Amino acid sequence: MTKREVDAVLERVRSWPEAEQEEAALLLLALEERRKGVYELSEEEFADLDQADREIERGEFVPDEEMKALFDLYRGG
Repeated sequence: MTKREVDAVLERVRSWPEAEQEEAALLLLALEERRKGVYELSEEEFADLDQADREIERGEFVPDEEMKALFDLYRGG
């Protein structure tokens, strides 16, 4: 994609509804962070990780059969 095409897309985004402009901006910010090599977790992502840690501490794991079925689904098996 050329610089001119990128500029054109960004210009069209300005005509989108505000909520969609915000979503586009958040996606671009996430891409920018990825380029820095350091990803900053959101508060929601931190909360999800905290919940996962608590589940692990309680011994709550997905049964092996469910994990195998999931892997088989994505492996095409």
